[in-house]
Amino acid sequence: MSRIGKQPITLPTGVTVTVDPENITVTGPKGSLVQFTMPDITVKQDGDQLLVTRANDEPVTRSKHGLMRSLVDNMVVGVSSGFSKQLELNGVGYRVAPAGTNLKLNLGFSHDVIYKIPDDVGALVEQNIITITGINKQQVGQVAAEIRALKKPEPYKGKGIKYVGERIIRKSGKSGKDK
Repeated sequence: MSRIGKQPITLPTGVTVTVDPENITVTGPKGSLVQFTMPDITVKQDGDQLLVTRANDEPVTRSKHGLMRSLVDNMVVGVSSGFSKQLELNGVGYRVAPAGTNLKLNLGFSHDVIYKIPDDVGALVEQNIITITGINKQQVGQVAAEIRALKKPEPYKGKGIKYVGERIIRKSGKSGKDK
């Protein structure tokens, strides 16, 4: 049995789940998310808990068992409390400013970089820290990764966009110069 797949999902107050043969819909105070159901995987609601079970022990079905449970759990957490990622800009002259639904980033290029934020995701800018929030974990992570990819942190001076708490391994530079 899958260690993750056999764990029940506890539903917080205010979260409702609708299980159809094709889709699972989770609705909560922050919004609603829909996920398609995988073949041979069933999701049943038992009071305030969701149970994810599989029909057989084939390797493909076993691999989808834990995945389906994690996807549904992420949906429940997303509609109840949401997800967030924080990015930090390091470097002289590196700035970020909100411009409507876009982010205007000055990253040392000859031009400003404009990043369009998707509708389901919010971005809050405080000094040099960007906070990405939303109810869909995959989409929040994807937006944060796309913003980070605009100017990855370089190993010599540490300039660029990095996650808050990320440790950049520094290099010493030229071999004749000891740091």
